[in-house]
Amino acid sequence: MNQTEFNWSDRCEHFSCPERSVSPAVYILLYVCSAAVVLLTLCGNMLVIISVFHFKQLHTLTNTLVLSLAVSDSLVGALLMPSMLIWTIESCWIFGKDFCTIFWLIAGVVMIVSIYNIALISVDRYLALSNPFLYTYKISRRVMCTAVYFNWCLCLGYCTAFYYFNGNFMSSVMCPGECFYFLNEVWTVIDLVYSFIVPLFVIIILYTRVFVIAKKHATAIRDLNNHTRPKTQKITLQSMKSERKAAKVLGILVSVFLVCLLPYFIYSFLSNVFELQTKTLQQVSIFYCLNSTINPVIYALFYPWFRRSFKLIITLKIFRTNSSSLMNVFP
Repeated sequence: MNQTEFNWSDRCEHFSCPERSVSPAVYILLYVCSAAVVLLTLCGNMLVIISVFHFKQLHTLTNTLVLSLAVSDSLVGALLMPSMLIWTIESCWIFGKDFCTIFWLIAGVVMIVSIYNIALISVDRYLALSNPFLYTYKISRRVMCTAVYFNWCLCLGYCTAFYYFNGNFMSSVMCPGECFYFLNEVWTVIDLVYSFIVPLFVIIILYTRVFVIAKKHATAIRDLNNHTRPKTQKITLQSMKSERKAAKVLGILVSVFLVCLLPYFIYSFLSNVFELQTKTLQQVSIFYCLNSTINPVIYALFYPWFRRSFKLIITLKIFRTNSSSLMNVFP
């Protein structure tokens, strides 16, 4: 039997949005917390966007990818998270069928772009560390912008094909108060591979290689320091600190990626086998969106230049003359 034909008429006959079972105080608190999460996502990513655009010393090739990531994550915060959080609090989709279709179309594009932006950053860091001379001469701003543009176009093309050829989503008869879609078996596997397994494989493999290369470099520095000037241990301590930081960042990146995205793709895969509750979809989708909230913290706040630029923006010092030159305004 087709996935879209599983007793929709019977289900819709008896479906109605449940009445709220929480107190007014808890209800208001849920909306306040949801608004705080949305604002945190938007503000965090907007700080990254403004920093990269405004400050000259952040106009680097890697930050072009960070900028693309911040744009996609800010779209998640602006276009997806409010509707998703309201849906979860109300336990009912109140925006209608047409917006439900638009909602999942936008979700498919911006979320996959966000995932592949993270993968591109891992590729960039691996190339820069494994072969810095080749990276300097071959990777230009034009090449990086082309990669970002190609990433957005590829994800848009994939989502268009995904919804067009899957067919079930556009033809589904949705019950009032519900908003979800079904995939056929083929597209379930395709989506799992393209949207999760491939970028996860790239991120884990390349960041592992980055860690290994960084550790080799730190070891070489220690050996050179011990043979040349053993009286000082400053470089040795710095290299050990660098190793610990690299391992910590690597662990956080992979862990956050898995925690936020794995539940959603497990649900997508199992939804074709079992009849799962709508509440489960809401919860795993929120985890998916939270990846966009955490990304600015991981990819920006771990680095001192971004921390300093954020401080200048928050204190409104960017309106000073020559504030785009960080060396002139940072002590």
